[in-house]
Amino acid sequence: MPSTLQLTILMPCLNEAETLATCIRKARGSLDKLGLEGEVLVADNGSTDGSIEIAQREGARVVPVSVKGYGSALRAGIAAARGEWIIMGDADDSYDFSDLGAFVDLLAAGNDLVMGCRMPRGGGRIMPGAMPWKHRWIGNPVLTAVGRLFFRCPAQDFHCGLRGMRAAAIRALDLQTEGMEFASEMVIKATFRRLKIVQVPITLYPDGRSRAPHLRSWRDGWRHLRFMLLYSPRWLFLVPGLVLSAVGGGVMLLLGWRGSLQLGGVRLDVGTMMIAAALLLAGFQSVAFAVCAKIFAIGEGLLPSDRRLEKWLRWCRLETGLAAGALLLAGGFGLTASAVWHWSHAGFGDLAYAQNLRRLIPAGTLIALGAQVVLTSFFLSLLGLRTIRRTPPGGGNEPR
Repeated sequence: MPSTLQLTILMPCLNEAETLATCIRKARGSLDKLGLEGEVLVADNGSTDGSIEIAQREGARVVPVSVKGYGSALRAGIAAARGEWIIMGDADDSYDFSDLGAFVDLLAAGNDLVMGCRMPRGGGRIMPGAMPWKHRWIGNPVLTAVGRLFFRCPAQDFHCGLRGMRAAAIRALDLQTEGMEFASEMVIKATFRRLKIVQVPITLYPDGRSRAPHLRSWRDGWRHLRFMLLYSPRWLFLVPGLVLSAVGGGVMLLLGWRGSLQLGGVRLDVGTMMIAAALLLAGFQSVAFAVCAKIFAIGEGLLPSDRRLEKWLRWCRLETGLAAGALLLAGGFGLTASAVWHWSHAGFGDLAYAQNLRRLIPAGTLIALGAQVVLTSFFLSLLGLRTIRRTPPGGGNEPR
């Protein structure tokens, strides 16, 4: 939709009759004070308390949104906005819509996403009673820290609901989520696409509603964390897989070299070696899944392209993987043959239990690992046929 206005002030709404009129009046007053051609847009998510009538009476434009969810309402509102810039915020009077000058100044300076920051660490202020303690001291700090670590995002308040954006840039992100995780999706995708992201300190006030908020702390917190993990194969699959592989492989090599290991009153032997083998195989599978997941996500446009991964795909061709798998299989079958040879010298009868397993566990591990390498190589080759040639818009960044 071509922009015909400078600014749209967007409010998602679901039964906000107690506070909606106040928010709209503040927003309209802000437009007048800033001297901007703009609109107040209410994305109504099925209100039954008269919110729609209130919005229309106060001069706001209403967009009905049938699909339930915070993200659904905002996606519809962003799509319908007529402004070149959009400032979004909750309609519960916890954000001061009469003081939007800092957002407008930063958008006018060429920034794509202007994040409000409620937290004192970013210069913000939280009024008494405005934020539950578990959000202030647990949920927000943990999720923001995860977001900054996983995605190198500059925001100090990952889930602030008051934020400004350049409409064209945000629409190009192709946001998809319907629930509260929409807030995370916007920041993560904006970071991936290297949009210009800045933050501005704001004050969070106690909301003006008499009912409980729509937010469900643990459920919605998990949805945010789950979304971050799914968008970061490195931290969900790669890092745990590398740790498991290193621990399992290291213990197997140590026990294979020493035979057994006495640690104080604990003796590590073939039982420990068997567990270590399982850790090694699980770790390798997790690493392989991380690579496959990232290649698939890049091919589908969910993640931006990664130059290092593309170089690795060009170097590690199908034939390379098949050769590595063949070597592992050969080693495994070689150790199996050695075990059979020792068994034959015992007349194919009973063997010393521990001594026999010290040969068979590494043999079985190498065979299973070799088969995994071969099968993964074929699958990566199939995925790479498409992904290696595709660079999504704004690609080239290397997400964590």
